[in-house]
Amino acid sequence: MSRNETAVTINAVTKRFGATTALNQASMSIRRGSTHAILGENGAGKSTLIKVLSGMLQPDEGELALFGEVVQFDSPLSAQRVGVATAYQELSMVPDMTVAENLCLAAPPTRFGLIRSRDRNRIAKSILERFDVHDIQVQSLVRDLDLSLRQKLEIVHAMAQGPRVLLLDEPTSSLASKDVEWLGAQIVACKEAGITIVLITHRMPEVRAYCDELTILRNGAVVGCFLAGDIDDEEVFRLIMGRSLGSTFPARNQRQALAPVVLTGVGLGGGRRLRDVSFELRQGECLGVVALQGMGQLELFYGLFGLDPFTRGELVVNGQVADIRSPQHAVARGIGLSLVPEERKTEGLALDLSGRWNISLPTIDRFARWGWIDQAREQAAVAQVLSRVRGNPRGMVEPASAFSGGNQQKFVIAKWLLSDSRAMLLFDPTRGVDVGAKQEIYEMMVSYLKSGGAILLHSTEIPEIVNLCDRILVLYEGQVVAEFEGHDVSEEQVTTAMLGVTTHVATQICQGATA
Repeated sequence: MSRNETAVTINAVTKRFGATTALNQASMSIRRGSTHAILGENGAGKSTLIKVLSGMLQPDEGELALFGEVVQFDSPLSAQRVGVATAYQELSMVPDMTVAENLCLAAPPTRFGLIRSRDRNRIAKSILERFDVHDIQVQSLVRDLDLSLRQKLEIVHAMAQGPRVLLLDEPTSSLASKDVEWLGAQIVACKEAGITIVLITHRMPEVRAYCDELTILRNGAVVGCFLAGDIDDEEVFRLIMGRSLGSTFPARNQRQALAPVVLTGVGLGGGRRLRDVSFELRQGECLGVVALQGMGQLELFYGLFGLDPFTRGELVVNGQVADIRSPQHAVARGIGLSLVPEERKTEGLALDLSGRWNISLPTIDRFARWGWIDQAREQAAVAQVLSRVRGNPRGMVEPASAFSGGNQQKFVIAKWLLSDSRAMLLFDPTRGVDVGAKQEIYEMMVSYLKSGGAILLHSTEIPEIVNLCDRILVLYEGQVVAEFEGHDVSEEQVTTAMLGVTTHVATQICQGATA
């Protein structure tokens, strides 16, 4: 087969959900053996397109062709049978099964009708080794894996099917930096094998590194298809958003050096990874926390919010020693901590409830009198805070599951703004959201700081940490190994400290920043 042959043809595909048109006469061609990026804002139709190509959804109009033959998929299984495999952003592994059970679920090794666990483990181990994965144990329960490793397993599961077409829906949104490099190597190997890759991503460096071509969607319609080298980033952003992006990061909040201390941690430890973390967070300050995957940052945030209480150390909130044993305690008046978690769909939202009820749920008692909810007052308050985060007004009536990742994240943030939270714990808040929604979240953060709030921010994107934070703590093996203060710190300095390099030079850098 020639590499100029068309692998996937999408011809005037339309998909509607009630009154909403998610795809509107979308057409494109994808060359065999190429890596083709699909770009667009949250809600532009990217994930809907992937679900149509994977057989999870059926188009209302239009047709699909695979290597010149028209196909009709009535299920993901029918797509798999003709060589289409998908790694979903919404992870599809069964959490209460082991890694081996998930990898061999479609065809478990049997003898006399009985599944042979030893053979299953051996097969799963060989699959992981084939794709250069050495940090996942086949007998581990999927639910016990970090989010990054679950995403990595999702990708391995798709590649192991031996596809002709591999669909990757936001594959790096949950990956640690070293695993992004791993994925890049797998993409190169797939291309060399003639596998066609369709990649949804919000990250332009990945497009530049891996992709031959790109297609931009806006409001469900294709607004342009380009060779990756024929269009610059600024034009891509303009086509994605329908306007120029402007400055990526807003001007920093002018932090007051002697502002009151909102939150203090002394020798905090807990779980398997958090050993000894101390810090101060002041009013109006954005304090960054960075680390490689699994260095204790998740345990720190969960402990502060009472999801997994600390087993040692002391926590002081607003000048008072606090023993936070539950999220209810954390958000209570007098404490006022709130968490935007890394998995908004499972930890931050009740997807079947409307955006409105998700936003008001933590503080619903404020709108209750004699056991009855004052719905008019509750609705007015939610509408005001939803407007403040530039959320979709349909969130007042429609379930959270009907919205893009960017709007879902805005619902999560809005509920804590409604609660008058004194300090927000933001754990990778822009994961899986588009460039426009990112900028709106950045602006919300600055506005919140100016109003007297404080933010503890963890992000896997180092440019966010460097450009948004007043100070930066670097964790390594569960403890603080470096602290940077001031606006002159570079991404290279932070990354070096993340790798555990605490040399004399690194120490001088930290001391110079705080001088």
